[in-house]
Formats: sequence, C-alpha cells, structure tokens
Amino acid sequence: MAFSISPGVTVSEVDLTTVVPSTLTTAGALAGNFVWGPAYTRITVPDEITLVNTFGQPDSNTYQSFFTAASFLAYGNNLKVVRALGPNSKNSDANTTNTNVVVANKANFEYLYLNNLSNGNQLGAFIGRYAGALGNSIAVSTIDAGAGAAAFATWNVNNIGVSTLFNGLPGTSVAANTAGASNDEIHIVVVDAGGLFTGTKGAVLETFQYLSKAYDGTDANGNSNYYKNYIFNNSQYIYAVDPVDYNNTVATWGKIMANTAFATSTTPQTVTLSGGVDDTPVDANTITAMSKFASTEDTDISFILTGNSSITVQQTAIDTAIGRKDCLAFISPPSSAVINQNGSEASNIQTWNTSLNRSTSYAVADSGWKYMFDKYNNVYRYVPLNGDIAGLCVNTDSVRDPWWSPAGFNRGNIKNAVRLAWNPNKTYRDQLYVLGINPVVSFPGQGIVLFGDKTLQSKPSAFDRINVRRLFIVLEKAIAKASQYALFEFNDSFTQAQFVALVTPYLRDVQGRRGITDFKVVCDSTNNTPQVVDSNQFVGDIYIKPARSINFIQLNFVAVRTGVAFTEVVGQF
Repeated sequence: MAFSISPGVTVSEVDLTTVVPSTLTTAGALAGNFVWGPAYTRITVPDEITLVNTFGQPDSNTYQSFFTAASFLAYGNNLKVVRALGPNSKNSDANTTNTNVVVANKANFEYLYLNNLSNGNQLGAFIGRYAGALGNSIAVSTIDAGAGAAAFATWNVNNIGVSTLFNGLPGTSVAANTAGASNDEIHIVVVDAGGLFTGTKGAVLETFQYLSKAYDGTDANGNSNYYKNYIFNNSQYIYAVDPVDYNNTVATWGKIMANTAFATSTTPQTVTLSGGVDDTPVDANTITAMSKFASTEDTDISFILTGNSSITVQQTAIDTAIGRKDCLAFISPPSSAVINQNGSEASNIQTWNTSLNRSTSYAVADSGWKYMFDKYNNVYRYVPLNGDIAGLCVNTDSVRDPWWSPAGFNRGNIKNAVRLAWNPNKTYRDQLYVLGINPVVSFPGQGIVLFGDKTLQSKPSAFDRINVRRLFIVLEKAIAKASQYALFEFNDSFTQAQFVALVTPYLRDVQGRRGITDFKVVCDSTNNTPQVVDSNQFVGDIYIKPARSINFIQLNFVAVRTGVAFTEVVGQF
C-alpha cells in the first residue's frame, strides 16, 4: 500500500483474476488483384457479398484473386484483403483532356486533394473513388438554386428523370441565411451510366441532397455538410475534387459561409467520368500490398493466402509468416504445372518446389487447382486451392480446435469444386508427401479431400505437421498476451508463482481438449537466476508434448484355427 502522511484508512484492490485469453485463430489475409475498391489498405471482408460490394465482381483478369478469397469465405467469415494496383492503373475523372492520376485509397485522397485545390485543379469536379476502368461507368450530376423550379422538374441524367429522388429544389440554408450568405445548397446524384456496376444503364447509385457549398457548412448535428467533405465521408463511388468548374464557381465554392453569395448555374451540370484504367499488378505491387500484413502489432492474422502468384510473391508470403511467427502461408503450384499436363504434373510440382527453396513449418503447400463455376460470368474457371486449404483450417477451428488436423474425410472436404485439374494417385501422392506437398484427391463417392497435413518443413519433427505448428502458434500467442501484464513488475517468487498459476490452468484445458498429452511449466529461481533478474529479464519455460495426428493405419487380420483361444495368439503378430 502507499504510505499515508496522517492517520486514516486506505482501501485498495489487487486484481489476481487475470487469465490466459482466447486468441483470434481464423483470420485470413490476401493481397490480390481486383477491379474496384481501396488499394494498399486492409479491408475486413466477412462474406462473399461484402467481397463483391467492396472489390467488384470478377473478370477475366481478376477472377483468381476473387475466387481465392471467395473460396476461403466459404469456410470462414474473417478475411483481410489488400488490393494491389498495376503500375498503369488510373482513376476515372471529369477532365477528358487531362492525364489521369491514381488515388489508391481514402487516406491518399485526403492527403493529396481534399484540402489542396492546387493538386486537383486539373482533374475536374469529380473522380472515380477507386482506380480502374469500372469508374468510366459513372456519371455525376449537380443542381443548385440557380436552375429554378422548371429546370429542377425536368432534371434528368442519361434521359432518366432524377428530380423525384429529392425533396425539392436546393436554395439557401438556414445557417447560410443567418450568416448573410445565399445559394449554398446543392443536390448531387451519382448514376451508373454505363451499367457496369448494376447491369442497368442509368441506374441511380447514390443521391446527396441539401449539401453545402460553404467550407464551414454543417448539418443539424454539427457535422460537416460541405459537399466535398460529405462525399469524402459517405460516397462509395466518387470523390469531389475541385469546386464544380462552371460559371466561375471556383471563386466562391469552398469559401467560408459568412456574407458569401455562392455562384449558381441556370441548368443542371452533368459529367461522365472517363480515363479509368485497369492494369495487372506486377510482383512489386503485390509485395507492397502484402507488406500491410507484415507487422503483428498492426493486424492479427492466422493465414496468408497467395492465390495464383509467382515464386517471388510466394516466397515473400512465406518469409512474412516466418517473420511474424504467428501465422501460416498457404501456396499452390502454378497453373502451368497441373492444368492439361498429361502425366507431367508430379515432376512439374517437384521443379516448382525446388525453385521455391523454402523449408519451414510456417508454410503449407497443396497439389493443385480446382475447377469451379463462376456465377458472375456464367463460365467455369480453374482456381488455386490455397484459399480452400486455409479455409479447412478455419472449419477445423469451428468444429474442433486449431490443433486438430484439417485433413481427411471428417474435416478435409473441399467446397465448390466440380473436379480437380489433377487427381494424384497413390504413387504420385507418395512422391509429393516426401516433399511436404499435401495432395488434394478426388475419391469416388467421397468427394474432393485434402489428404495430407504436412508443413513445408523438411526436417523430420513434430513441427512438420499443420496441427502441431498451429497448436504452438495458439499457445504462444495466448500465453504471450497474458504475460505482458508481468512487464514492469518485480521478478520475485510471487510474480514467478503467479505466472505458473496463470499458465497451468490454460494448458490443462488444452490437454483436456486433446491438444497436448502432457506439459510442465517452470518459472522459479532455477531459470530466473540472479543474472537474469539483474538483467531485467523474466523467464518462463513451458514444456509441451503435442498430440499427433494419424497419417498411417496398419490393420492386421489374422486367421486362426477353430478351437484356438484368442488369448493364445494375441501379441504374436
């Protein structure tokens, strides 16, 4: 207790209820190529519908990333996606004579354009919110008080009337009138002019009414109502870059409200965005996107998916997992190794494995690709299996625990697969398994199944199995998180005993759930020697006997003569 200067009673509390917490074990991560959406920023996607709404439907250039993500989401509901952009990707904008720019994400726009007119004055009034040709489908129309009631009543975009979407003609807000200003209100409608977003040309995407041209305009709740800020915070399709560039409005739009007579237009103003460009990411772009998963302090993930990626990107994913030490990287061989190879598949995979040049328990490799239906384009596609294999680990977490094997007929069934690009037989499976490649096999009447649970570690040990590696990841993350509360405490017998009392019940629970067969926790003067204590360190040794999955079954059937007691022969074979 703290010392008291004068007599009195002091009450204090000491919290000794700390427990080892549960840890997130089912979050996947994917850096990939998509037609739409923010780039180089982590977006959490819980399901395929959100994937489509955020990153757009797949096309012939992006389907492999899309369906790797969708395959994972068929088993789980927590995928962190980072979109990579090709070096020539561009946003669409309203200035047809300008060389377009790329605005990767919201933070990028805020820094470059939101409050910097000199940066945006060559882009026109609006730009597509994200890079890509999809933005060329967008038209934006504005109207203000200068148009008058008749123009408002006939306001249309792409020959579709839009005035019925608003409560009335914009004019002067109460706040503007009070401040001696006029004509600050504006309506904005965003339309899918090309039909690429909705499938219907002219479909209305968004409407914004009674926004303010005044930089300091606010709504009834005190939130910014300045049209650039409001669109920045609320639109899914556009950014407002410069004050609308007609009738010399640059002179007044974006000014403070007091005593400003905001310029108006006598007719609605409509612009169709153009110049948006798709471009396939090169390795450097994908690696930049993947770097968003490098730090354990920034994001908590368990699986890194690689989709259809090069050796270089796969090596980066593996190195990221090794560096983090709390997740696994999942990789598949290139399509050229297994699709239409007619007997060369095994040797092609061996060549790929040699080029990969990685031996680690933090990576999992599978044997190929699946053939699945693309409902968005009404075609069948080949898709790498690493999204599914990571998904099977999610499913295992859900039905059992992370330390159970994700393989086999109980938990290893692949979803949404018509067939495999290559179905390895027993001879080929033996060749692959020696290399740490997990076969995915189609069995008659049993479906398509993950038929191996190895990591890429070539050294024989407990860590060459997925379930053991994941067991230790879970234990290390959970116990490390609980142990952080010992920082800056005294390294004495009390803190040491408290650590043992904290960890032991948790490990006993894991043992009861069949994750380990035995354990021992040591934290006392034997490992916290005077030298350790004087170095301001704290040591806890945790010994674990992991449970092993069954990979080989030997069944011995012994025929005995009539009249022979089984007790006479049991144990002789």
